[in-house]
Amino acid sequence: MDQNCIFCKIANKEIPGKVVYEDDVCMAFLDLSQVTDGHTLVIPKKHYASILEVDDDVLMHMSVVAKNLANKIVKKMGAKGCNILSNANEVAGQTVHHFHIHIIPRYEENEGIKIHFTDRSQNVDLEAIYKKIMD
Repeated sequence: MDQNCIFCKIANKEIPGKVVYEDDVCMAFLDLSQVTDGHTLVIPKKHYASILEVDDDVLMHMSVVAKNLANKIVKKMGAKGCNILSNANEVAGQTVHHFHIHIIPRYEENEGIKIHFTDRSQNVDLEAIYKKIMD
């Protein structure tokens, strides 16, 4: 446990949260920001800084929990779909350094959330990138 980590405090019941799921490994609660109605965070009870550090067994367990919970949230909230994502480090948008998975229900295309992938295929050397990763 990181004593200054807000998610550790929620996991240890030192701070209340709107918990929608809990087991021995992880818990899920409504995000205070509610980017869309039903925005939920799934966290491990043990502290890991990000997805880059989390134990593989914990990650697999949390992935199944996130999938099942996302299906429930989409159905119960009447959403048309959802984003399931995790940010690793500040540059990627991580603001709380305790691994967490966002479940963000989506109701319509233009609801203020923009996840946009730019096609840079004409401007990159895939072979060089491939070699760098594989070396």
